[in-house]
Amino acid sequence: MNVLRFSELVAQGKAAGQRVFIRADLNVPQDDAGNITEDTRVRASVPCIEMALKAGAAVMVTSHLGRPTEGEFKPEDSLAPVARRLGELLGRDVPLVANWVDGVDVKPGSVVLLENCRVNKGEKKNSEDLAKKMAALCDIFVHDAFGTAHRAEASTYGIAQFAKVACAGPLLAAEIDAISKALANPKRPLAAIVAGSKVSTKLTILQSLARNVDQLIVGGGIANTFMLAAGLKIGKSLAEPDLVGEAKAVIEAMKARGAAVPIPVDVVVAKEFKPDAAATVKAATDVADDDLILDIGPKTSAALAGQLKAAGTIVWNGPVGVFEFDAFAHGTETIARAIAESSAFSIAGGGDTLAAIAKYGIEKDVGYISTGGGAFLEVLEGKTLPAFEILQRRAASSAA
Repeated sequence: MNVLRFSELVAQGKAAGQRVFIRADLNVPQDDAGNITEDTRVRASVPCIEMALKAGAAVMVTSHLGRPTEGEFKPEDSLAPVARRLGELLGRDVPLVANWVDGVDVKPGSVVLLENCRVNKGEKKNSEDLAKKMAALCDIFVHDAFGTAHRAEASTYGIAQFAKVACAGPLLAAEIDAISKALANPKRPLAAIVAGSKVSTKLTILQSLARNVDQLIVGGGIANTFMLAAGLKIGKSLAEPDLVGEAKAVIEAMKARGAAVPIPVDVVVAKEFKPDAAATVKAATDVADDDLILDIGPKTSAALAGQLKAAGTIVWNGPVGVFEFDAFAHGTETIARAIAESSAFSIAGGGDTLAAIAKYGIEKDVGYISTGGGAFLEVLEGKTLPAFEILQRRAASSAA
């Protein structure tokens, strides 16, 4: 994917003395008192900011936080806690600037945080007037927020249209590289794990991947619908019987390419959905009418682990069972450890997937952990994200 990278501009000395506007993703969880409870996104934004500061740029950073009402700033919408944390991480004062659209005072070698961009009227609808005002603030626009790359908003898309220079920051560039490596130019076999409660929420992803992957591993409620499609009984398990036809179509599409959707041969069931429910391993053909399937069984787990260890590339979105309950976590743990031990390039994304990675401590063994939930899913659907599209277009026009 051909986009201009901020690192290239810095290496060429083109950022020195320039006004650099960084769109970061600083949308962090907070407790009722406004304290940040998890700061991964803030820490992930630091390399881009430090790159700009070391280059001698005058640095402006902004982000959205929560879901504010445009034009109605409230104290809980403020990036003040983020400014404090960013200051600690950078080892310098990070002033917070409100009402910044019409002008920002920042000197080369300094950084300011611009208040919650979603408070600005016209942000979400990508107002051309707002985008042009933002673009006028800077010499270089840097998009470094993959989590917002699927949204065409004024601070993510419009500003990239009108800024003198528009480029990808290191975080966004890393996402582009990982996605290209996993989906555009994968080392085969390419295995994809798509799990979740409903086929309906991931049907387009399944259909898109069915055209490209060698193994399409389904899990959770999605697997139950595929079991129905394969003619198996699933008791009272979560499924979508009205989508059995679509599941069959995915299986047939894979089969036509000589690829496969592995159907579980054994499962872990319970009579109730609760942490201390008695777990029973059963053959997939022996599920009773009052059984709930809450995990894949050990034979299925072992077979899938073998496939993953032999894969060239792995894309992972979703745990394959109710891994929050220890009795039904074995399948997800086996899959996670197989990915960690595989020599394949792996890319993982989605909130539950990241929680599973953290639970089993395999962060260092996954090739790339995506920072964007919705953006990651749209990439798997085969969509071109607005941020990628506009940055590619700007790169092409500047090269012409």
